[in-house]
Order: sequence, then structure tokens, then C-alpha cells
Amino acid sequence: MMKFLNALTGSASEIDVQEVTAEHSKLLAEGERFERAYKLIRDLILFTNKRLIRIDIQGLSGKKAEYLSVPYQKIAYFSVTTAGTIDVDAELRLGIAGGGGMELRFGRDIDIFKVQAILAAYVMN
Repeated sequence: MMKFLNALTGSASEIDVQEVTAEHSKLLAEGERFERAYKLIRDLILFTNKRLIRIDIQGLSGKKAEYLSVPYQKIAYFSVTTAGTIDVDAELRLGIAGGGGMELRFGRDIDIFKVQAILAAYVMN
């Protein structure tokens, strides 16, 4: 039920890393592994031990996809906003060195502080 609500509100839900590894291992560099994975309808947000990958599935058939890769050392700052009483999602905002940024939305069932901990471990290391 929560995954359905997350999809309706545009928020990501956590999925099994092994499932992602089986389907997307071609994205990984040598020594790289998936740490956490989140899905929003068809799109994916993947955290590896080296970078953040956002897969934006496009078109009706889903054959076209954009793969955005952000190495952790290029993340200048990040912030999290927790879900409130009325809010149905939590948000993660990233500032990318050299300009630009990204906002990712996560469902209420996601512990945004676990997501933040992944970034803290890799960005500040």
C-alpha cells in the first residue's frame, strides 16, 4: 500500500539491491557495488560505494533512458527535509560542484537519515 501511495505522490520506495545488481551491473566500474536502491514508478535512484546514479526512464515504451551519474567527490553539499504530519515525502537536495543541483523525493516509509548517512560517509570521506 505504501509503495502505491509513494508512486501516486512522486516519492521513491526502497527496492532490493540484489534485484538492481542483476539488472544494472553493466553500470558498475571495477570495485564498485550498489549500496541502496530506490524506485519511483519506472525511474531509479541508485547509491553505490563511489557515486549516485539516477536512471530516468523515458517514453511510452520505456526503451529510452537517461543515466545521470554524480561522483560523490563532486557533491558540494546536501540537505534533507523530513516528511511532516501533512507531507507525504522526504526530500534530499544535492549541490553539485561547478553549479547545478538535484532534488530527490522519498516516501514517508524511507528513513531519510539512512540515505543521508550514505552520503555523509562517502561525500565527507
